[in-house]
Formats: sequence, C-alpha cells, structure tokens
Amino acid sequence: MKKRLTKTAPGPLALFSASLTCISLTAYAAEQQAKDPQQTMVVSAAPGAPSELDTPAAISAVSGNEIRQATPRINLSEGLGAVPGLQIQNRQNYAQDLQLSVRGFGARSSFGVRGVRIYVDGIPATMPDGQGQTSNIDLNSVDEVDVLRGPFSALYGNSAGGVVNITTQSGHQPPTLEYGSYYGSYGSWRNSVKASGAVGDGTHAGDVNYLVSASRFTTHGWRDHSAAQKNLGNAKLGVRINDVSTLTLLFNSVDIDAQDPGGLTRDQWRQNPRQVVPIVTQYNTRKTVSQTQGGLRYQRQMSENDDLSVMLYAGIRETTQYQSIPVSAQAKPGHPGGVIDLTRHYQGIDTRWTHRDALASVPVTLTAGLDYETMTERRKGYENFTVNNGSYSYGDRGNMRRNERNLVWNLDPYLQSSWQLTDRLTLDAGLRYSTVNFDSNDDYIVAGNGDDSYSSSFHQWLPAGSLKYAVSDGWNLYASAGRGVETPTLNERSYSSSGGNNFGLKPSTSNTYELGSKTRIGFGLLSAALFETDSQNEIVSDGSSDGRTSYKNAGKTRRRGLEVGFDQQFAWDWRLKMAWTLLDARYRSNVCSDGDCNGNRIPGIARNMGYVALGYQPESGWYAGADLRYMSNIAADDQNSVSAPSYTTVGLNSGYKFRRGNWLLDVFGRVDNLFDRNYIGSVIVNESNGRYYESAPGRNYGLGATLSYAFN
Repeated sequence: MKKRLTKTAPGPLALFSASLTCISLTAYAAEQQAKDPQQTMVVSAAPGAPSELDTPAAISAVSGNEIRQATPRINLSEGLGAVPGLQIQNRQNYAQDLQLSVRGFGARSSFGVRGVRIYVDGIPATMPDGQGQTSNIDLNSVDEVDVLRGPFSALYGNSAGGVVNITTQSGHQPPTLEYGSYYGSYGSWRNSVKASGAVGDGTHAGDVNYLVSASRFTTHGWRDHSAAQKNLGNAKLGVRINDVSTLTLLFNSVDIDAQDPGGLTRDQWRQNPRQVVPIVTQYNTRKTVSQTQGGLRYQRQMSENDDLSVMLYAGIRETTQYQSIPVSAQAKPGHPGGVIDLTRHYQGIDTRWTHRDALASVPVTLTAGLDYETMTERRKGYENFTVNNGSYSYGDRGNMRRNERNLVWNLDPYLQSSWQLTDRLTLDAGLRYSTVNFDSNDDYIVAGNGDDSYSSSFHQWLPAGSLKYAVSDGWNLYASAGRGVETPTLNERSYSSSGGNNFGLKPSTSNTYELGSKTRIGFGLLSAALFETDSQNEIVSDGSSDGRTSYKNAGKTRRRGLEVGFDQQFAWDWRLKMAWTLLDARYRSNVCSDGDCNGNRIPGIARNMGYVALGYQPESGWYAGADLRYMSNIAADDQNSVSAPSYTTVGLNSGYKFRRGNWLLDVFGRVDNLFDRNYIGSVIVNESNGRYYESAPGRNYGLGATLSYAFN
C-alpha cells in the first residue's frame, strides 16, 4: 500500500512576485542604450499575433472571416482544412469533441485534444497535464486562428506537436448588432447573437471597447443516439487606463448535453454506418459538460523599449459521462464503474517582460517570463446501473466505485531572444524549464480496492533555436531545432490494463529538426517545411475495452514529413488555397505484446492529406466556392491489421450579400460530401472490441443567414 501524500501548490501571489523578480534581473542584464528598437519577437511563449512570412517556423494564420465564410460556425474543423500538418476531424460525436492532431501528435486521443496546446485569448484551453478541448471556442467572435507547428511549439510547455492560438475580436466603432441562424441536415440548428462596439477610438484614457456573443446549437445527429445541444457565451471588455496601459476582461461559458454513439466494427459500418451497437442504447451512453471561466489581461508600456504583460485566469469545469460498461466488467475488483464524475478547478498566471535594445550594434529583443498553472480535480466513479428487488435499471447512477482528489501544477520560467545579426540574417533562440507535478489522494479504500495514492514530479529543459535568412524582401529560408515534452495526462494515468491508477507512465520527449521556405507570390504565400521528429517513451494506447482506454510508453518513434501550403488571391475577388501533407510516422521499437510492431505505422495518422479550395468572394453580391479534401488510409491498431480506407470529398457553397445603408444581410447555402461518399470520419485507436470506426455523414445540406445593423 502506498503512503498517502498531500501537497499544496505554490500560491499565485508568491509566484507573481518571483516572476517580476526574475524578469527584472533579465532586463537589468540587457544593454540599456537602444539604437534600433524596431526588431520585435514574432514567436512568443505567451500567445500573440505572429507573421506567417517572418516567423522562422511552420505557422499558418486563418482569419475569422474565412472561418465564417458560408459555414455552419459550429466546429473548428470547418475552416482549417488549408493548414498543412493539421489533421482535424469531426467525429460526429459531441460527447468526445473533435479529433485534432498536429504532425501526428494527438492522434491517439480517444476524446478531447492531446499533444497540442490550445489558447483562447491567452487563456489555455489545455490543462496543466496536457489534456485540452475545443468546445468553448466561439466561432462567431473569432478574429484569427494561428497554428504553430514544429520546434518552437516547445516554448509553450507541455506539448510536442504544436500550438493552436485563437484570438477573438475586439469591439470597435460603430456599435453593431448581429443575428445569425443556420439550419442543416439531421435536425441541426444554430442560432446566435453578437453585439460589439466602442466608446472612443481606443487611444485615450477611459476609452472602452466591448463584444458579447451567445449561441445555441442543437442536432438530432447523423448517427443513431448522437443528439446534442450546446449553449455558448463569450464576452470581452477592453479599457484604456492611460496612455501606456490597458486592461482586458474576458468571460467564457459553455454547456453541453450530448449522447455518445460509440464506435462500429468494419462489418457494422458497411451494413449501416448510422447504427449503434445495442449496448450503447441499453446503458444510454451520454455526457454533460459545464464550464465557466474568466480572465484579466494587463498590458503596460514601461518605456520606449520595455513592455509588461500579465495574464490571470480561473475557471471551473464539471463533467459527467455515462459509459456502456457491462455489469460483469464492473464486478471486477478495483473497477471504477461506468459513470465518470469530474469537477475541475483551474487557474493560472503568465507574466512576461519584453525588452528591445542593441548589443554591440546588433538589435536584440529579449522576452522573459514565468508561467504558472494549476488544476485541482475531484474524480468520482459510480456504477452505471441500479438494482431494485433484483431488477436492473441500466444507465442510472448507482453505487460509488471511485473517489480521489488529484492536483496538477506546472511552473515554467522561460526566456526568448531574437538577434538581427545582419540585414538578412536573424537568430532566434529560446529556453524553457518545465516542471509538472502530479499528486493524487485516494479517498476510496475498500476490500479489493487498495490505496492508489501517488505523487510524482517531472522536470525538463526545452531549448529551441532557429536561423533565418532573407533571400529577398518576400522570400525567407530557415532552419530550426527544438526539444519537446509530453507528460501523461490525468486521464491516461487514471486507468491501467491491470486496474487501478497507471502511475508508472513516464513523460515522452522529442527532438525536432526542420528546414523551411516561405515566398510571397503576388498577393499570396507559398510555404514548405521538411521535418523530422524523434521521440523517446512516446505515450501510446495500450488498448480500449469496457469503456476504458489505457496507455503505455512505446519506446522510440519517428515522424518524417513534408508540408506545403499555398494561399493566393488573384483577379481581385478570387481566392485559391491549397495544402498537402506527407507524414511518415512509425514505431522504432516493438510496442506490441503479441507480435513485432517495430517499423509499423503509428495508428490514427494519415500518411497523405490534401486540400484545395477555390472561391469567388467579393465584398457584396453573389459569391461561391468549392473545396476538395483527400485523406489517405489510417491504421487503427498497432499491428496495422485494420485501417480506415482513404477518401475524397467535395463541398460546394454559394450565397449573396445585400448591403443597404447600415444593414447587411448574408444568405448562403452549402452541400458537403457532394458525391455521397461512405467513409470513416475518425478511428478509435486500438479499440479492443474491434469497434474502431466512427462513420461520417453522407451528402448533407445547410442554409444560413446573418443579419447585422451598424448604429452610425
């Protein structure tokens, strides 16, 4: 029996003081005589607005207007098809969120987002343990989505694949009121309202800008037992305090109630892709999520060469999930039951100081900061049935089978620098020291269920560097390298193949090397990146059965790939976007208990992805567009004995924008999967029952309209 441990994380005030001390020492050490303060950091450990051309890393920026152009505005996957290296799939299952991976990291996740850091207005949507979700992203108010891939993503901490940074709109004059509605196949409705505006132009003390957005989405679902409803709210209030400082208040809330259709075997998918297995309806599998969070961002220009930014946030997320775990499985000693009940309180602070100066006539930018995040989780488990007079009632909460308190916190100081060595040559380098601490207290100790309490800490230096050469004003070449780390999440540690907590899991580390080129062509950008990532102790699925997925360390893996992206505007109103990804992801050691998997493809990852979209997009009047998506076959298990077939889908859209005075009406229609392909939308990796497949809908339609009025 393990000794029960109780720890407390460092207090936010103490960390804030330590952060300011650390940053002040760094700034003091820098040269004080600025001669050319124009050089600025493009990649920052705190989310910011980067430049696609000048950033010495693989990065793609997608505007909110692009994401909202003739789309349902429901899922983040709708507008990111042109981002190379990003595999984002709608599982048609709102109980499990999108399946999102960058360069193959995150593909193993059976729910939520893993291996990729997600930020919304500077607030992490990824918890300190590395588990994230996209359900709180309000597409109606998105201003820009930046997807960073490769070595520099290590400077964001506990992730290996990349970073998805979402920035929402700020209000501006004139005040505007907007109403939107969308109706699609399978009883899908989305209604939304947004109000934005500003008092003043934002340059004087007392100026205020605001944006409030709310939406409701309901659907019967493409598959049986996949109905869902989602309420989402987002608000942003900015205040100009004085000439050198601003304060931004952030609020976000989401509430989801969704059925879970689960996966299908290959034969079941071919017979009827919309069906569910009987045990799903027997136990009424479903999930409810409620999350509310708030944030406060303070920015101040300390001097001509110094800027301070402080981000504070806190939130609570409550989740209840009913799974289709048979009574016979729950009878096993130590089984946590078929109902998961989670309450998570999370908070954090990210403080950074940016100093621009010159050292020996070389322009230098230094950014130093301290990032602290903490999450306290109360995890309970219950039987998913009740017994009354010998009669079983399934899908109801029964006896408790698990009760524990989990604490995760990380403390990461970081330093980044950018050196303009010559007019054409730039060196960017950064270092982060990541500490992640896990502590679990088991409060459910009965006969057959011993004490699963544990405590562990992980520490890792995360360096990254890049050398960029400007061949011309519109053509940059770069070479970069960096080290990343992924700790096991609380969910991955919560279940093992033998029962009980899986606290033997170790973090995985990875080294990435990348060569890239970015070229302006007219009004467009052509980018290419060649990369290799070697990982040690990668965390992979150890099987999924009885509603539980367990994980293990896989030894060595290697990812090699080529990413090409092209975005071109021509003939004024025409837009062409293309992306192609070649990714060879393989095990370099045997991870299979029955056979040799050395050299096999890592499951869940497509070897080839392609995307082409052509649109006619004038400011008003008729507009239209078409897109083509290709996905090669995806292995579903470590043995590579099962795979989801490759597919190609085509989508069409058209609409009309009416402008009259202060009014704007945008009416559109769209059809997806035009040729009614029967394909697999995503796979459940290593599903022990053989139910690997989550089928995608056939041909489907949608109509939408947005009406707005500007109060000039």
